[in-house]
Order: sequence, then structure tokens, then C-alpha cells
Amino acid sequence: MIFYVITILVIIADQAAKWGVRSNMQLGETVQVWSGHLQFTYYENSGAAFSSFQGYGKYFAIIAVLFVAGIFYYRRKGELRGPILEAATGFLAGGAIGNAIDRVIYHQVTDFLVFGSRGGILNLADLAINAGGLLVVVHLLKEPLKRVMIRR
Repeated sequence: MIFYVITILVIIADQAAKWGVRSNMQLGETVQVWSGHLQFTYYENSGAAFSSFQGYGKYFAIIAVLFVAGIFYYRRKGELRGPILEAATGFLAGGAIGNAIDRVIYHQVTDFLVFGSRGGILNLADLAINAGGLLVVVHLLKEPLKRVMIRR
């Protein structure tokens, strides 16, 4: 259940935020939210992370679909169980779907979040993917850390 709730919430939040940016900002416009820490800069990325592979975004939509299909496949096999993996895969699937929606409809992804003075431009789907990846690492480290703690 955690998986579906997180996936749906990520998709809704991501698409709502991107709609808000596209509706209320001009391409290239920057709005300071928290000086030195967070700004919104409206950018359209037709490539991948760090603006690499510009113009090949449609292929990343295919990769996203295959990635999410893989998550569903391994969930059905029972290999992605437990609250941490449920949450992790929810964030990963929601983020992948959120960006895939942009790629299919707009042929590019709307980015707008800039953290710090030298940060790249992200969106909520990207943050969800990062959160999901971090939770996978937590899951992978959980058992080894338990063994270390038991030895002490």
C-alpha cells in the first residue's frame, strides 16, 4: 500500500508543481525563494540529467516505462517487500512516471528547482528519484549495520 500511495502522491505533486511553473513563469525566469539556498528557474530539458543528450528525451520515456515495468515485475515476484523498499520503489516509480509524462506530452521535462548557488536545475520527480535511491542504499546497509551493532 505504501508503494501505491507514494507513487501517486509523487506524480500528483510533480505534475502540479510543473503546471504551476509553466503557467506562472516565463522560460528562463528566476524567482528567489530563499536567498542563497533555493530559487525557481524555469527551464525545459529535452535531454537527461545535467542537460546531457539534448533532443533524445523520448528515448528516456521508453527507459522510464521499462524501469517502472521492472519494479512492478519484481514487486509481483515478492522481491521488493518491506516498508523501506515499498517507499523506495514508490519514490522511484513516481519520479520516473512524472518525468515520463512530461517527455511524452511536451517532449521535454520542466525543471525549476535550484539549490545553492551552483546547483543543477531539478524538479520534484528528480527529488523523488534521489529519495528512492537513498532509501535503497539504506535498505542495503540495514542488515550489515545490524550485524555490526550486534557484535558490539
